Parts: sequence; C-alpha cells; structure tokens
Amino acid sequence: MRIPFSTLVSYIPIIATVVTCFFSVVLARATLRYVEATDKGLQLAREEFEREWTPELHLKLERVSASEARIIVTNLAKTSVLLQLLQLRKLSHAVPFERCRLNEPVVGGMTWVHEVGKSILACTGDEFEGPMAASMTFYAAGRLYRTDWFRSQIQVRDGRIVSLEPSNIPARRVRVLERKGHERRRELVQDVAGDAAKKNHEDKPDEKFFVTGA
Repeated sequence: MRIPFSTLVSYIPIIATVVTCFFSVVLARATLRYVEATDKGLQLAREEFEREWTPELHLKLERVSASEARIIVTNLAKTSVLLQLLQLRKLSHAVPFERCRLNEPVVGGMTWVHEVGKSILACTGDEFEGPMAASMTFYAAGRLYRTDWFRSQIQVRDGRIVSLEPSNIPARRVRVLERKGHERRRELVQDVAGDAAKKNHEDKPDEKFFVTGA
C-alpha cells in the first residue's frame, strides 16, 4: 500500500514538534543540573569566605615563672582586629574579676602576647587550684565582638603560680545567631555593638549577636 506523498509531508510538522519537545526536555533537565551545581558551588564559596573572613581569635594562658604569666592571642582569621578588653575570672564566679583595657591591633594570622601574671594572681588570690577563664573583646570590620571563655587549669600556692595549663575543652566555632523572642543562645563571639539604626526607632534595643572562636 503506497502512502501518498502529500500525507508524508503533512506528518513532517508533527514529527518536528515531537523531536523539539524531546530536546526541550533534555535541555531543561541539563539546565536544572547546571543550576543545582552552580548553587552548590556558590554555597561552598560562601562558606569558605565566611570561614576565612569571620573574626576568630584563640586565647591561651601560659606560665612563664612563679610570678609571671602571659596570654597569647592568635588571630586565626584573615581580617585584622583591634583588641579592646581582656577579662579574667574564676569559673566559680559568674562575673569577670579582672579587666584590662587594651588598644592593640592584631593582623590576620599573627599573634599578640601580653603579661598577665599580676592580674591572674589578683584574680586567684594566694591560694587557689581549679579552672579559670579568659575572654577578649575586640573590634573587627567596624563591629564590636567578644570571644567565648577560654579555660585553663591553674594552681597557686603562697602567691606563686605553680602550674597553668590550657583546658582540653574545645571552644565553639564561629556562627551567626539572632535573638528569638526572649531566648538568647550563648555564642563564641557576640556583636555587642548591635544595630544602631534600630536603636533610633525603638525604645528598647534589639541586639544581634555574632559569634567566633577557635
């Protein structure tokens, strides 16, 4: 049975439409895969950027002699910071016992050392054995941050530092947190400056908190 040529010609647009739909579906799926891969790449790039540029300090108390000790502050991030306030306390006390005001810049990847023997002995007294902690407040990228409390085990006898070893308890890494309702989670680094724009329009300030650590 012979099919008229005119009939075959009439089928050509239908076949072309089917082929076009098939390739459209293939291209659409390829585009979706490309978009997913691009989104993953952007997410990884954003996470890497945040890890590199989010403020992150590491604090370590170190014994030098029976009457001398020092704090070693290491800037683990790329951004430079300006140290403002060092706080020391025994963990049995809820509020800081010793404060030392500073104005010291620390470039990214560098270390800053400061003598704190007298401050530690003033905090512990002549006889003490147990954990103590140090925290640093600093400026970075126009905001004011505060680190978590870095712990150390100290032993003081007759006003002399017998031992001072950093604790093995790990500090929390940097993360950005916002207050929800009346609940506020603790964080490694807090943005204590808050949002100045909101303070101009509200009776009570609604602070945002940012956190960093080692």
